[in-house]
Amino acid sequence: MTEKHTLLCIPDISGFTEFMRETDFELSSKVIPSLLNNIIYSNEIGLKVSEIEGDAVLFYRQGPLPSFRAIMDQCRYFYTEFYKQLQALRKTYKEDEKAHYIPEILGLKIILHYGTEIAPVKVGARIKLLGEDLIVAHRLLKNSIPENEYILFSEALVKTYPPGVIQNQTDWGTLKESSETYEHVGTVRYYHIGLSSLTD
Repeated sequence: MTEKHTLLCIPDISGFTEFMRETDFELSSKVIPSLLNNIIYSNEIGLKVSEIEGDAVLFYRQGPLPSFRAIMDQCRYFYTEFYKQLQALRKTYKEDEKAHYIPEILGLKIILHYGTEIAPVKVGARIKLLGEDLIVAHRLLKNSIPENEYILFSEALVKTYPPGVIQNQTDWGTLKESSETYEHVGTVRYYHIGLSSLTD
């Protein structure tokens, strides 16, 4: 098992639990898979799918990193296409009295991390990822960011690009720096920027 430099990208549907609680299974079982498929088919930078995790997709890409602009353009595309799909699903299921919850509750957050301690292993017909950096990426899904829709970049990812590049590619909102401390992982620094202004 050889560890490789790996970009991890996790688009995660925010509001998933509340949506499941507020709507019936028939509606949620149509809406959530449609949104996950939308995320997968919006991938334009050669990301590979490792897992589909209920309300999230775990993408990865090994080898040289794309430019930071390419990563940002991809994240913006994930979000704008996701938002279009929310509106389309509301129209499709407009006869359902709970259809208004689709755009009201659901949103998208995207976690980006870059690590060296990740290894792909074959389990059955699928490739699974193992390693400490995968744990870090998943822990970052649980954070204290007050917004529901955002991009989070780990400091480990940002450090791979020239100083200042992140500020030049995030001109639609306020870039903030923060950190979280996780058990067995320690303190992880990151940057985040809200996404909701892209569809205002």
